[in-house]
Amino acid sequence: MPFTPMALAVLPLAADTPTVDPPTGVFGALADAANWFIGLFNAGGEVFLGLVTGIIPTLIVLLTFVNALIRMIGPERIDKLGEVAARPGLQYYPVRYLLLPVLSVFFLTNPMAYTMGRFLPEKYKPAFYDSAVSFVHPITGIFPHANAGELFVYLGIAAGITTLGLNTSDLAVRYLIVGLVVIFIRGVLTEIITTRMLARRTSNEEVAA
Repeated sequence: MPFTPMALAVLPLAADTPTVDPPTGVFGALADAANWFIGLFNAGGEVFLGLVTGIIPTLIVLLTFVNALIRMIGPERIDKLGEVAARPGLQYYPVRYLLLPVLSVFFLTNPMAYTMGRFLPEKYKPAFYDSAVSFVHPITGIFPHANAGELFVYLGIAAGITTLGLNTSDLAVRYLIVGLVVIFIRGVLTEIITTRMLARRTSNEEVAA
């Protein structure tokens, strides 16, 4: 029988072929810890590779589109909305705690969205911040560019939905709608609380004087 590499592959190992036993005791624990440590980074690398081939290109294109949209609309018009939201009256509540936070988070993204509060009087700023900061997660399901640094919050929820075989688009829409309701309620309630606290502080200062 001629000698071939295939024949070598099927030859049985000799009885005295040396083998290496896995380490035990302290050295075994160290080996297991080393395997776990490098496995952690391997898993992170796989996640990063998935982001590079998945969401990151979408984020770059979406950011480019938003920046172009801001240039076309004009930053001064967006700033003008902040001045309108600062007007007193119940009719401006939806503008101040719904429209302004949504547009701020969409166009300026987190954390620059909070700078739109500079147009509001001091008594409205805490409530606007409460509304805006509460919207940076509900918007990520449809517009991930708005809060890309914390996109993992939505992706963690979406992973469970995907495992169940459900549609993530429905989740994103409902996540957004619930967010709109919540930020409006939080804005109005925070304004009421702020107004009472300011009035109490003013009365205390008058008594002290």
